[in-house]
Amino acid sequence: MPRVLIIDDEAGVRMTLEDRLTAEGYAVSSVADGIRGEETAMSGGFDIILLDLMLPGRDGFAVCKNLRDAGINTPVLMLTARDTSLDTVMGLRQGADDYLAKPFDMAVLLARMEALLRRSGGRGGDLTALSPVAFGSFRLDREKGTLFLEQEPVNLHSQEYRLLEYLVTHPDTVLSRDRILDEVWGYESETTTRTVDVHVARLRKHLGEAELPKHLQTVRGRGYRFIL
Repeated sequence: MPRVLIIDDEAGVRMTLEDRLTAEGYAVSSVADGIRGEETAMSGGFDIILLDLMLPGRDGFAVCKNLRDAGINTPVLMLTARDTSLDTVMGLRQGADDYLAKPFDMAVLLARMEALLRRSGGRGGDLTALSPVAFGSFRLDREKGTLFLEQEPVNLHSQEYRLLEYLVTHPDTVLSRDRILDEVWGYESETTTRTVDVHVARLRKHLGEAELPKHLQTVRGRGYRFIL
């Protein structure tokens, strides 16, 4: 039974989500403010977090950033009534895995949650068959689900890792943003392809090539290509 944490100050939203998600087989916990929400999330044990942007005490941006800084890589689906591209980019830059504007269709929310859980809950199959991939000074250990810079682990959150794994297992291939959304996020793209751009920018920062991309290259007008 997947455990979901709802952090939202709107009682009606919490009640609606609790009822529907419980009926769908989720174990649901909910919190109404950012400070207690962050403390609850920090305790661990959750499979996914639904995080409102506008919260009393501490907003969703700060909560998400603090969770990522603390090494909490639980998938975060950010919910907000402010449907602007700036908010979307800000949320993704703070470590959110996906973004959904209120009011939303419950079927869309469930599909997004299922996609994130599917991607974070193990890659399936025999993990011993997943060989590591080396590029430059980095090694992607696919059994451990960890990127190493020489012997030191690099702190990627779950969606960053899944994107990197997809890219390195499709080397020298031009991948469109729409294809990456479908394959990595796991649903037909209803969100902006800017989602991919933000995650690529964060990966480049982790790889130390934000200014001069060496491995993760942009193919103008077509998408991205990863060079091992």
